Amino acid sequence: MSLNVTIKKKISEFSLAVDFELNIGCLAILGASGSGKTMTLKAIAGLLDIEEGRIELDGTILFDSDKKMNKRPQDREIGFLFQKYALFPNMTVSQNIATGLYAKKMKKDQITEIVEQMIVQFQLVGLEHRYPETLSGGQQARVALARIYAYKPKLVLLDEPFSAMDANLKEEMQLELTKTLKEYGGIAILVTHDREEAYRLSDQLMIMHNGLVLQKGSTKCVFEKPEQLQVAKMTGCKNFSKAKKISDNEVMALDWDILLETEEQVPDDIANIGIRAHDFYEVPVENRFDKNIFSAKVLEYQEAPFEWNFLLCNSNNEKKIDQSNLFWYKKDKSMYEHGEHSKQQMYLGIDKKKIMLFKDVPNRKES
Repeated sequence: MSLNVTIKKKISEFSLAVDFELNIGCLAILGASGSGKTMTLKAIAGLLDIEEGRIELDGTILFDSDKKMNKRPQDREIGFLFQKYALFPNMTVSQNIATGLYAKKMKKDQITEIVEQMIVQFQLVGLEHRYPETLSGGQQARVALARIYAYKPKLVLLDEPFSAMDANLKEEMQLELTKTLKEYGGIAILVTHDREEAYRLSDQLMIMHNGLVLQKGSTKCVFEKPEQLQVAKMTGCKNFSKAKKISDNEVMALDWDILLETEEQVPDDIANIGIRAHDFYEVPVENRFDKNIFSAKVLEYQEAPFEWNFLLCNSNNEKKIDQSNLFWYKKDKSMYEHGEHSKQQMYLGIDKKKIMLFKDVPNRKES
C-alpha cells in the first residue's frame, strides 16, 4: 500500500506545491492556518481542481494532468473526516455508519453485520438509535470515524478532527484514533496545527508554510533536527538568535552575546541559531568559566502545572534589553526546592549537541 502525490495549484494567496510519498502509517501535515494543509487533503480527495500533477494510490492513478485522468471523489476509495464531522442530522447513528455501505450496494445482512462491528469497536453501544444532535462532541467524532472505517477505504484523511474538543476529550479521542490507525493498518493523513497532536499520532511529519513543503521525514527526526528556522518554530522552539561563524565549531549568538561551541560544523552562511527552552541546564557557580556556560538574569517567571518558565537575558546584556536578546528556560518543578524558582540569577549551560544551526533561507514563492 502506497500513496504518491505531486500537485501544483495557483491560488490568490500563494501557489500550492506539494510532493511526497507515503507507505502504511500516518502522516501529519503541520502548519499554521492558511498554509495549504486542508487544500492538500481536498486535492487528494478530488474535492479541489488541480492544474498540474499526479496522484497514485495503491497502484491506481487517481489524477494525472498529463494523461487527463481525474477519478471522481466517490471512486477514489478515500475516507474524509471533516472538522465538523458532516453527520447526516436526519439519520440515526446506525444509519450514518451504514451510508457508505449502501453506496457500495452491499447486501442488507452484510451491512447490518459491519455496522454492529463498528458500534462495538467505537464504543457506541446504546447509541444506535440516537440522532447526531443528541450526541456529545466525542460521540459524534466516534460515529464519523466508524462511518469511515466501515467503508474500508485505502486512505483516510483527517482534517483537524479534534480542534473543537476540550483537553480531556481530545486526549481520549487521540488515544482512540491511535488504536484505530494501528488496527486499520492502512494509510492516514492528519492535518493539524497542534504540534503535540502531530507528534503523538504520526509516523511521518510534513511541515507546510505558504503552500510549500519546508521539511518532511520521520516525526521524531523533524522535531529533533529541524532544517529551517520556520520548521523549528513550528515544532515548538522559542529561542532564536542571529549568529556569526567564528570557527568550524564556534558560533557567536549575536543577540545574546554568547560564544558557543557546537558539535555540528558551523556553515559559512549561518544566519541564526536555535535552542529549545528545556535544553538549557543549571550549573553551580564554580563551573561558570566552562565552555557554553553564561550568567543569566531572571526577568520574569511563570508557574505552569508541572514546570516553571523563566524569561531571561544574559547578565552582561541587561542594560540593553529588548525582545531580540531575551530567551525562555523551562524547568521541571520536581527539580526545585521550595522557593528556588524565585532566585534572580543563575548560571546556565548549553549542550553543544542541542544547538540548532540555520542557514539564511530566502523567502520562496512559487511562480
